[in-house]
Amino acid sequence: MSDSARRRRRRITSAIEEERTVRRAATAASVGNVAEWYDFGLYSYLAAVVLNRVFFPEAGRWSLVLTLAAFAGAFLVRPLGGFVFGVLGDRLGRTRVLAFTMLLMAGATIALGLVPGYGTIGIAAPLLVLFIRMLQGFSAGGEYCGALTLVAEYSPDRRRGFFGSWLEFGTITGYTLGAGVTATVVALLPDEDLLAWGWRIPFMLALPLGLVGIYLRLRLEDTPAFRQLMERSPALATMTYRRALQILHKRYKAAALVTGGLVVAWNVSNYVLTSYMPTYLTGTLPRHGEAGASGAVSTGLQVGTMLLMLCALGAVGRLSDRIGRKPILLTGSIALIVLGLPSVWLVQHGLAGQVVGLLIMGATLLCFAAVAPSTLPAQFPTLIRYGGLGVTFNVFVSLFAGTAPTVIEAAVTATGNLDWPGYYLVGAGVVGVVSVWFLQESAGRPLAGAAPLTSSADLPSPPLSATGVPMELPHRHPS
Repeated sequence: MSDSARRRRRRITSAIEEERTVRRAATAASVGNVAEWYDFGLYSYLAAVVLNRVFFPEAGRWSLVLTLAAFAGAFLVRPLGGFVFGVLGDRLGRTRVLAFTMLLMAGATIALGLVPGYGTIGIAAPLLVLFIRMLQGFSAGGEYCGALTLVAEYSPDRRRGFFGSWLEFGTITGYTLGAGVTATVVALLPDEDLLAWGWRIPFMLALPLGLVGIYLRLRLEDTPAFRQLMERSPALATMTYRRALQILHKRYKAAALVTGGLVVAWNVSNYVLTSYMPTYLTGTLPRHGEAGASGAVSTGLQVGTMLLMLCALGAVGRLSDRIGRKPILLTGSIALIVLGLPSVWLVQHGLAGQVVGLLIMGATLLCFAAVAPSTLPAQFPTLIRYGGLGVTFNVFVSLFAGTAPTVIEAAVTATGNLDWPGYYLVGAGVVGVVSVWFLQESAGRPLAGAAPLTSSADLPSPPLSATGVPMELPHRHPS
């Protein structure tokens, strides 16, 4: 073997990344996620408070269903966005594609805030809303899986759970910020002003948030795993969409099914809590003669629940690095089965019950939100990680999770049974248990197709030479 071949072999068998670069990557992904999910979640917080009256004023008791159907419209195109942006990310790199998805989301959100109401342009108004929601879904399809890939490929093997949890810290912060801005606008403005123009203010704030996220991502070099892949096989940058699907179908079908099951358990929990519970509390329960909550109280409960989740995310992510991902994911899945219906029953019985019920949902969601971001990227190799995640994640989210608020509200409206959110949570838990059973533990192990990765912070201090100068450490990737 030649000297150059030996040097190349050493470079791909182990890698060290500067700690400051790892933290900068986690920050860029997390802050970008704040902006992305602030934009994406605004619609659900405004749906029951004002958007149903602005865009579906003549739909009667079905106005909430139609408003949530427009929310679900974003999920029709998420698989397409995941496929298009995922394969591009596997060919061109993660950071440039992620900057573009952020630009698209910010632009679509601002456009949503500019759409005239039904009273001005009639049926064109909800049709425009549906189209813009689909643009947001197209962006989200590429955004989240790209962020998952970016953080996973930058994280040291022994701390991937901890850094992955920060990605969800950004997601939940975005949802919390959206809820807080919505609550502020609703509380400060009279109902007439809120319907006329006030509901547009939260959407306009997408611009500065989006610009910050784009700036941070464009400053970041591509991931160590992607750089290794391009160094070994530069021709892979010409991979076609057809070839990517063939590889996913022939070699990673089982991994895709396990990933999809975890996505269902995680995201049904997520969308029931963050997207459906505001509507359930403010619209559904009062309409059926139960003690619901005002918009301000509902938003306050949401914000409080998510703030408590934020406090625990990092600790649970770090715990998964010590004991493994599977025990925590299994705990969350069993909790959905055992506590799914009781948590919904509690929400139906006044403020105290609503507090406890939402806290149970939040604690269950925490088991997935803190651990899944480090678990899912490990199911695919570097070659198709972004694209494989993009397709699998978004197909299962779109079919089973993103549509949950619409299907649940339609079922409640049609049957009068208020327990449908609980049935959904129990079903998601069953899927989660089966998926965890077939999941291979990935904690502490290198990602498939990538060299073992260590951070400079995890290394012992270098030994000193005879002259007292630190000896040279192994090869480091440039920051």
